[in-house]
Amino acid sequence: MDVVLEAEGLTKKYANGRGVTDIHLQVRRGDIYGFFGPNGAGKTTVMKMMVNLCRADRGTVRMFGLDTASHYVQAMKRVGVLIERPEAYDYFSGYTNLRMSLRYYPELKASRIDEVLELVGLAPYKNEKVGGYSLGMKQRLGIASAILSKPELLILDEPTNGLDIEGMVDIRELMVKLAKEENITLFVSSHLIHEMELMCNRVGILYDGKLIREGYMEDLLAGPHRTLEDYFVAQVREERGAALHE
Repeated sequence: MDVVLEAEGLTKKYANGRGVTDIHLQVRRGDIYGFFGPNGAGKTTVMKMMVNLCRADRGTVRMFGLDTASHYVQAMKRVGVLIERPEAYDYFSGYTNLRMSLRYYPELKASRIDEVLELVGLAPYKNEKVGGYSLGMKQRLGIASAILSKPELLILDEPTNGLDIEGMVDIRELMVKLAKEENITLFVSSHLIHEMELMCNRVGILYDGKLIREGYMEDLLAGPHRTLEDYFVAQVREERGAALHE
């Protein structure tokens, strides 16, 4: 199976001592990969290093087999990204915001805007100003912008953060829809373990700046742990125990 995203030895340390250490992971074509960990574990730091929004102290990132240090533009042409909160002009409509983004992709037709708005469920609201959108609608618009270029890989940082239950369900269903209908491989971070279990086929568990486990969901839950939450708690306790004996 093709590896579309690979990190080897990614490390970043900040002046306050926090950061991430020696992150190794693989995302394979067709995965909905859940990058799970508590708040402050370092998920956003890893994702920012992947797309060159911050510089790694050491380590490499490859997308579609291309080292992003030397082939960044070529690799990122096939990637859509939404990290932290979506950015849009409140005084423009959703459609106009996407039309402005479309200028960066001269090979795409204007009809692509309507396609992505329909896909994310914003078609009925495309002419409304973004300032009047709910948080969930703004998340949908951010995802629409990220998939505008027809990416093969979509990197999303906490896409359900701050949403109510209905909003979380909607975004989760949208992720599955993008994987099935658009053939997009997804790398999605979250601290909401239940969402990860319902949506992802493969997960990486980040704790205290370290990737402590990675694998397919069915394999992780093949043993005594019936839920991803049970598995996570067991792994964290094992990690803490190992740290105490170092």
